[in-house]
Amino acid sequence: MAVQQVLINGQWRASSGKETFQAVNPATKQALPDVYPLSPWSEVEEALQAADQAARTVRQWPAERFARFLEAYAGQIEKKSDELCRMANLETGLPVEPRLKVAELPRTINQIRLSAAAARDGSWKIPTVDTKNNIRSCFGPLGPVVVFGPNNFPFAYNGIAGGDFASAVAAGNPVIGKAHSSHPATTRLLAELAHQAAQETEMPAGFVQLIYRTSHADGTKLVSHPLLGGIGYTGARATGLVLKEAADRVGKPIYVELSSINPVFFLQGAIEERPQALIDDFVSSCLMATGQFCTNPGLVILPEGPGTEAVIKAIAEKFTAAPVGTLLSGGVESHLRAAIVAIRGAGAEVVCGADTPVDSGRHCVPNTLLRVSGEAFLKNPAKLQTEAFGNSSLFVVVKSKEQALAVIDTLEGNLTGSIYSHTQGKDDAQYDELAPQLRQKVGRLLNDKMPTGVAVSAAMNHGGPFPATGHPGFTAVGVPAAIHRFAMLQSYDNVRSHRLPTSLQDKNPTGKQWRLVDGEWTQGDVASK
Repeated sequence: MAVQQVLINGQWRASSGKETFQAVNPATKQALPDVYPLSPWSEVEEALQAADQAARTVRQWPAERFARFLEAYAGQIEKKSDELCRMANLETGLPVEPRLKVAELPRTINQIRLSAAAARDGSWKIPTVDTKNNIRSCFGPLGPVVVFGPNNFPFAYNGIAGGDFASAVAAGNPVIGKAHSSHPATTRLLAELAHQAAQETEMPAGFVQLIYRTSHADGTKLVSHPLLGGIGYTGARATGLVLKEAADRVGKPIYVELSSINPVFFLQGAIEERPQALIDDFVSSCLMATGQFCTNPGLVILPEGPGTEAVIKAIAEKFTAAPVGTLLSGGVESHLRAAIVAIRGAGAEVVCGADTPVDSGRHCVPNTLLRVSGEAFLKNPAKLQTEAFGNSSLFVVVKSKEQALAVIDTLEGNLTGSIYSHTQGKDDAQYDELAPQLRQKVGRLLNDKMPTGVAVSAAMNHGGPFPATGHPGFTAVGVPAAIHRFAMLQSYDNVRSHRLPTSLQDKNPTGKQWRLVDGEWTQGDVASK
């Protein structure tokens, strides 16, 4: 059986690796026919050398070149949408419609085009001019970037097509895409399209490259390599921490998305006012895509009382009646089962699911709802915050506002935090105490809304305090802010005008680029003095 080729230095070629793997269809537990290589270190280093050479070639290129590549790539993806969605469905079990074809693939194309527009505009560089001291600065490319894609978004976070990829390219960097082993064929198809777009727009050979898998040891060597500029990683916490430690040790910027349980607070007024809306919102959010979102509501805090008991009972009934979805892989299934066991071992009780028999012919776990008292949660908060990635959630029933505040104090950093309150303000006093405390624990604070939707908006923050991500100051979604992760601040002191980047010269290169000139934002030229 033929082994699929890797994309190294502008060429699709046979890997020199001897070890191979196959993806598995999670809906059947059957191996898919294509075979993929595990790249040896010599191959990884060759990709790094090619990326470094490409970085040297494009370092002074105008932003228009990167924008054209991204736009050409987006167009190629559009043409192959049916084929891409069919393959992603086979590898992940995610439905073609609406998830892949209607939602995720259009979002991916939009992200790429937004990144192209930001690259062309150039305002993301924050050109800053101090005419008195003749010092000028702007953000510029960081150098070769490697992007590790996760299992749950075969398009929108893919190592060679997702937001990290598009952001890195918009900043002017070559990218080495690292495929996720759950969907290598989908990633290969995307890499083929990226390669075509690179050829059409005359990008250098090593600008876009693809490897499928490395050994764990070679993964840490990769992220700490001297030629690498930065790293984007979305995935399992344990693996991400190993890579982060290796990158941190040598000072490589690494942007990791690791773990989040996304606490949701149902305040008393909201429960009294609109219990059915809360029930429907939660069930839809928690079971969407079998709960396999980094923003899945994995922890719900509710006040003690009959209204809460009625809400929990109704949610449990809906969980039990709802179809059990297919999980992305055997690994996701085993980790979810282990997490439920750990949470139960820490004191949580099963409300529904957990031990209910399910279809053994596919990767799945019953829709599971757990509960614990506020007192019990506060006795063992670390273990009760174990991320159960999938169709499961933990309810914490608190006795008082003070206990709710104490729960917040124990929370790890999360991507999101939500508060449902009374629409006419009956909960405002409690909200005003809870929200500032929760605000410091999350990247995005929501009101009266579940966290699963991550809009591709310039105002979006898809980030948060550790362990949600490795740094609370950056976002993986939202252009132009996401681009800054893969850029470095470059200052020019008394540098002659013709030697400056065009964005720092007196004439505004586009007439539209926003620049901070002597303390004022302007789209005009720098006045001669």
